[in-house]
This record gives sequence, structure tokens and C-alpha cells, in this order.
Amino acid sequence: MARELGGSQISALLESVPGIANVLRSPVADALVNMIRAGAGLGDFRMDDVKELVQYAVRRGLISVAEGEELLLDVKAVAGERRARASRAGPKRKARATKRKKPRPTAKKKTKKAAKKKVPTRVKRR
Repeated sequence: MARELGGSQISALLESVPGIANVLRSPVADALVNMIRAGAGLGDFRMDDVKELVQYAVRRGLISVAEGEELLLDVKAVAGERRARASRAGPKRKARATKRKKPRPTAKKKTKKAAKKKVPTRVKRR
């Protein structure tokens, strides 16, 4: 008979077999991680992740089925517009490398002695 694994047994299994956490992790968790990365600009925005999160929200009763479908339609429309805009723009150009000029010398900091020395602002003429 197969027994269900307890929390401590799962933890021990996850520690002992590297990479198994990625296999056992839920698709919702993967979708959340991918969406967070996409939001931060570290990854690509994928419709599969959107669908997974919307399905999760509908199953849990967080949003209605109608709201989920409307959200998916809105996201598909925006994603389609972005793809079309990107294809019209063509491949991105690389910025031209320009020869940089030497940096201008900055004013030297005054030393304590120079700061104490008074310099006349007006010269008296006779």
C-alpha cells in the first residue's frame, strides 16, 4: 500500500534530491514566479502563465468565470498589439559606439592652508 508523504518526509526528499523541487512545484507557483520576473523586466511575459493564474483564481472563487474570460481577452488584445508594434518597428538597432573625449579636469579641492589664506579681491591702485 502506498502511504501519503508527510511534511517532514517531503522536506527530506527535497533536500536529498537536487532539482526535484522544480518538478514537484505547482504550475501556479511557476506562473507566479514567471509573472513576477516579467513584471520586473527579468523575464518574458507568457500567456500560459496568465491562463494558469486566471484558472486558479476562478477555481478558488476569487473571480467569476465571466471576469476571468474578460481578463484573458483584454490581455490577449494588448499582447497582440505589442507584438504587431514590435514587428513593424523591425529589428532593434545597436547604438553607435562614439569616440569619447577625455574627461575635463575638475577643480582641485582647496587644502586647509589655501582655505585660510586670504586673497584680495580688489587691487588698490595709486
